[in-house]
Amino acid sequence: MKRLSGILVVNHFLNTVKYQELYEKFLDAAKEYSIDLVMKTNADLLMDMEALKENAGKVDFVLFWDKDIRLAQLMESFGYRLFNNSKAVEICDDKSYTYLKLLEAGISMPKTIFSPKTFGTVKYAKTDFVAQLEQQLDYPMVVKECYGSFGMQVYLVKNRKELLAKLEETAPEPLIFQEFIEESAGRDVRIQVIGDEVVASMYRYSDSEDFRANLSIGGKMKAYTPSQEEMDIAVACCKAIGLDFAGVDLLFGKDGKVLVCEVNSNAHFKNIYDCTKVNAASLILEHIKNRLAKEQ
Repeated sequence: MKRLSGILVVNHFLNTVKYQELYEKFLDAAKEYSIDLVMKTNADLLMDMEALKENAGKVDFVLFWDKDIRLAQLMESFGYRLFNNSKAVEICDDKSYTYLKLLEAGISMPKTIFSPKTFGTVKYAKTDFVAQLEQQLDYPMVVKECYGSFGMQVYLVKNRKELLAKLEETAPEPLIFQEFIEESAGRDVRIQVIGDEVVASMYRYSDSEDFRANLSIGGKMKAYTPSQEEMDIAVACCKAIGLDFAGVDLLFGKDGKVLVCEVNSNAHFKNIYDCTKVNAASLILEHIKNRLAKEQ
């Protein structure tokens, strides 16, 4: 049986211990499955375009653990097989794009309104649209920059003054405005999906007054057994976006209604491993190996 070979694509500028631990888990998992996996950064690949093109037929897959969309698209144009594919990564990287795809699939989310596009030269020179926004969403209101991770670039504004200040601060970054789900304040569920199956989940919560439960900003965690509905929704999110693997964040809505908060194509899995002992790196490599075998 042919020994598989692949490239682990990571970001050139994210090389802290937190990231290195993830990369090592992938490299260790590759050895477990007898896969020749070589790690390359996006800068390594983009700075040698000829080699990138020439090597397209020499590796079986790319584990794309980055958000460099143009590189992902370029590699696919050369014939590389990416996990996750470039379109799925692009959708997850933009919260407004994620909302659109999940809306098309009929998946429940907090009520959401997009910010009108503006430009750095003028920012929000007129803010008359805010009055219309306030007719649709009450305060407190969640404001999210469309591009952001780990609960950063997510804000809770309590009145018009705070909203206008946040608009001034973030412009011209695209935003989404969302209803605040009070029942889920400071708590959510992260569900890890690989190959359309739920493999692990954890309950995240905050002991502080922070409305976010992300572990990177002080949240805590414990193992969690999701309901069938929660598992079905998480898998449906991945299918709607076209993901091979993802972390899906769910909120607790009113009267027990399950709402999707976000979908992460490159969900960091060290915390869920510490919480559940499920090694997502190993399961991702196993999924890739099985998928490639089916595609032959």
